[in-house]
Amino acid sequence: MAARNPETFPEKLRALIRRAGLRATPSRVAVLELLHHALRPISHAETVGALTGQAWDRATIYRNLRDFVRVGLVRKTELGDRVWRFELAAAAHSSRDHPHFVCTECGQVLCLPDVEVSLPPQGGQPQALREHQYELQIRGYCDNCR
Repeated sequence: MAARNPETFPEKLRALIRRAGLRATPSRVAVLELLHHALRPISHAETVGALTGQAWDRATIYRNLRDFVRVGLVRKTELGDRVWRFELAAAAHSSRDHPHFVCTECGQVLCLPDVEVSLPPQGGQPQALREHQYELQIRGYCDNCR
């Protein structure tokens, strides 16, 4: 009979946080777990709302998000509405970075992980394009607003 892996999901998150050079506090584990299960980038306010009832205040949650961005576990994006949203970076997730669809009517945000965009290197491109350090947003009407 094969031995079961005793490492739980929260323990895997703790290890990921420690490998990034941060202390694996309960609030950091909770924030990273929430982002792992999110189906789209979520704002600080949504993160706070989802963790209501926990012992952490808004400032602690924001500092956790900021620290995760700094060490590359989380990507911060602004989708044209002046609200920062957060999602796991490809380095912390099994999928690669991906574009987002933003409804121009209702503001709904959808991840498009199966969409691949290729920008071949060309002379005169900004360095960010050459190093694949960019975000792609596709705007239009969602099915509900169409």
